[in-house]
Amino acid sequence: MSVTIDRLKDSDKADWRRLYNGYAAFYKMPMTDETAERVWGWLHDAEHVQEALVARDATGRVIGLAHFRAMPSPLRGAYAGFLDDLFVDPDVRGSGAADKLLDALNAIAAERGWPVIRWITADNNYRARGVYDRKATRSMWITYEMKP
Repeated sequence: MSVTIDRLKDSDKADWRRLYNGYAAFYKMPMTDETAERVWGWLHDAEHVQEALVARDATGRVIGLAHFRAMPSPLRGAYAGFLDDLFVDPDVRGSGAADKLLDALNAIAAERGWPVIRWITADNNYRARGVYDRKATRSMWITYEMKP
């Protein structure tokens, strides 16, 4: 399958929403219209830190997404990259879309001088972890959450 990486476009909304719903369902997070519209707005607001890349098949259909942002890294005294969301349509997994999204994000990091890109994933996300283990180095960091 031929896969290309591109920036998210206004015309991608239906495909993006289908994929973002799938991402939310995988993590058992409710996805309301309000939340999806807010995130869509962030992704199209040049002043907002959140950005997106998409993977397209040969027809131009969006088959994968990556939401990412710059984040301060105080110990480095620099900005680093943070990958918030990565999802590929289950019907086309194995197409190389995830690898190409990560490669494109890595190129953006190099252009912007980010010394590292970080992300988290669920321990039981075995298929994605297989890709991540090929493309990156698992860190020693453990993630905690505290809810107010």
